[in-house]
Amino acid sequence: QVQLVESGGGLVQAGGSLRLSCAASGRTFSTYAMGWFRQTPGKEREFVAAISWSGGSTYYADSMKGRFTISRDNAKNTVYLQMNSLQPEDTAVYYCAAAKTGYGSSSVYEYDYWGQGTQVTVSS
Repeated sequence: QVQLVESGGGLVQAGGSLRLSCAASGRTFSTYAMGWFRQTPGKEREFVAAISWSGGSTYYADSMKGRFTISRDNAKNTVYLQMNSLQPEDTAVYYCAAAKTGYGSSSVYEYDYWGQGTQVTVSS
């Protein structure tokens, strides 16, 4: 069992930056791929970024490439999402997720554990 707790969300002006963190419990964190997703009311959960168990491979949704960076620190059981050049359309609840298959995926169905989410609001 893995428990995930996101933090770092908040209100930021367009063009600004935020860094989200996701702290995981459990001794198997380093074997899990991790992902970030986001969701707005009435829409499906959207893939943002993923990282393999080792951190050696990363994946991004096209609209996030060049603006967002996913990273992980297995010694701290934490995954991060650095978000730069934020725009109002990035406003959403951001969720981190853990997948037992350690390679990373853009599909919500590949993830076994989810955090409770953290709100990111970007004002224009």
